[in-house]
This record gives sequence, C-alpha cells and structure tokens, in this order.
Amino acid sequence: MANEFIKWAPLLLDALRALGGSAEPRETYDWIAEKVNLSPEERWKLNPAGPVRFQNQVQFARQYLVWEGLIDGSRHGIWTLTPEGAKTRLTEEQSQQLVRKWSKIHAQNRRQKPVKPAENRTGSQESENSELPEEVEEQNLLMVIHSLPPDGFERLCKRLLHECGFERVEVLGRSHDGGIDGQGILRLNPFVKLKVVFQCKRYKEAVGRAPVGEFRNAMLGRAEKGIFITTGYFTSEAEKEANREGVPPIELVDGERLVELFQSKQIGVHRRETFEVDHTFFDQFR
Repeated sequence: MANEFIKWAPLLLDALRALGGSAEPRETYDWIAEKVNLSPEERWKLNPAGPVRFQNQVQFARQYLVWEGLIDGSRHGIWTLTPEGAKTRLTEEQSQQLVRKWSKIHAQNRRQKPVKPAENRTGSQESENSELPEEVEEQNLLMVIHSLPPDGFERLCKRLLHECGFERVEVLGRSHDGGIDGQGILRLNPFVKLKVVFQCKRYKEAVGRAPVGEFRNAMLGRAEKGIFITTGYFTSEAEKEANREGVPPIELVDGERLVELFQSKQIGVHRRETFEVDHTFFDQFR
C-alpha cells in the first residue's frame, strides 16, 4: 500500500507529546516501537535500498506533519510539536486525508513546471524523494560507511575517536588483534587517564550478546574501558551484557549513534542550508 507509512503519524504526535513536546529522532523511534510492541526484526528490517524501513516510514510521516504545520521543520536533529500539533490527535482516516491533500498539492506544483527526463519518478511513496526529510540522508551516510572494507572501517573509527579527544589511537591489525581492533588513551582530566580498546564491526543487522561477551574477554587485563562500534544495532541481550555488574563496562555505539557522531564532528559530511517551500503562503496569490 503506497501510503502505508502514514499509519505512524498519530503515534508520532503521541510520542512527541509524551516526550515533552520535542525529542531526538532516536527517542521518538524507540517510544513508538515500544508502544506498538514492535519486534526487533520489524524494528530493524531494511528496505531493499538499505535504509531501516520502520525509521524511513516514520520520517515520511513526519514530513507530512511538517507540511501540515503540526511539527516544526526548522530544526535538524530535534523533532518539535507546534502549538497546533500539541493539541491535534489524528485518526487513521484523517492521516490518509492529510496524505491525499499534500500529494495533490505537490502534483499540482509539478504540473506547473517542466519536468526534466532525469526527474521522472515512479508512483510509489518513495516518489517524493525530492521532498524527503534530511534524516533520510543519514541512512545514505550509514550505507557509505558500511560499504568500506574492514580495514578501512577500522581506520575510519580511529579517525573518529581521535576527533572525539582520544590520544595515541592506533589500529592493531587484523592478524594481531586478539579480538581487539584498536586502542587509545582517554584523558579525563590533567591527573586521570584511561586506556581504552575498541572493536569495529560492519554489520547491517543485529549484534547479539556473544560478540559483546567475547570482546570483554579479550579486553580483560588490557584496558579499563571498551568501545564496541557497529554499523548495525545491538539486541537487548547485548546491552545487558555490556552493562553487566562486576565486570569492565563496554560502551555500545550503533549505526544511528555513529551517524550522529560523524555529523557532530563534521567528518565526511558537509553542512548545507536548505529551504522548504511554504505552499500555504503562495495559496493567497493563486
């Protein structure tokens, strides 16, 4: 069904209300997934092109709510309800009407300007690619990172850790890592520093408990802190293992967090300013 994504619109408004009126995308995804008891398989199922299907659909729903004036689209990385959005509760039928309304507006706008052959698109929901929220670009960044060879990903993680303040970061090499891909020093203050080891895995899907436990075994006696970095995601059992009491803690960095770090440090990305057409403004001149 072409408009399947809009089923998330009512829940998206509910999520932002429950989270105080604004939240990071990650918080919103987690709230909705927990609300509908979304299984890990459905939560992280990929589209054929790569992006996580659930997140991709929520992003589409958000964009329609932005056009409708229910979510503030002026800030990247924070989703915020407008005053109107804070008091609006949508039914499934109202959500579908919203899609039909804005699809008709965009169709009219396209007819008013010549379309180059390269701009022709299919009739699926993904046909609105020119109107996609910036979060979809984050999925593209993750796909680029995942496409790197294993040693390239390790060197990329070394660069990221260095940019985040780690000192003497080095990649150990695949034949001598002993389950550890690299190490470095994190200085907490002028008097205290920690030795940190890291593991890098280019996964598209889940990292379970076993790899996290194996990484901890490899780091015992070698470092005070471990960092496990993946382009995929961690299961709940992996998170429990990482935070198990009585053993050295392990920091888990999944694909979403990895993208956030690259953007915050502006590594491999360029900041750009974009403008969105306010169609309601131009309606007064039609």
